[in-house]
Amino acid sequence: MAKLVVITEGFGGRVLEVSSEKATVGRLDDNMYCLAEPSVSSHHCELTLKGDEILVKDLNSTNGTFINSDPIKEGTLKPGQTLRLGVVELRYETGKKQTEQPRPSGVKIESTAKQTGSIDKNAAFAKKSNKINKIFIGIGVVLALVIIVFLIIAFSGVKGGPQ
Repeated sequence: MAKLVVITEGFGGRVLEVSSEKATVGRLDDNMYCLAEPSVSSHHCELTLKGDEILVKDLNSTNGTFINSDPIKEGTLKPGQTLRLGVVELRYETGKKQTEQPRPSGVKIESTAKQTGSIDKNAAFAKKSNKINKIFIGIGVVLALVIIVFLIIAFSGVKGGPQ
């Protein structure tokens, strides 16, 4: 049985069983396989099982479709290889013993200029670095102190009112 096992943390080892009919994967519920993750497009890619291989077609996704870290528009996923949709990684397994599965070999890749092999560190869903967090905390503390000083000055000048 062909299946894609989600290996990204936070998805609890979800398994997508792939059949010979075309199936879409995306963030919305109208896909056959729904992956509710912001980096996965609404309709991210299409999967078709052909023998022991899965034909993968990117559906103009925002964050790209990758086979073993290589960007694709269309490609063939073989047993043991990894499919990445945005930041979600899935490993293709057939249920056969690892020794029976063919070794992953070259992947036919049609690269596009706007896709890259790595995740953009400045993406909206990327984790901020610890240094940036410290800067924001420092700015917040300084602003809080300035506000407190202004409040003290404002209330100390209002003693007693007109006489």
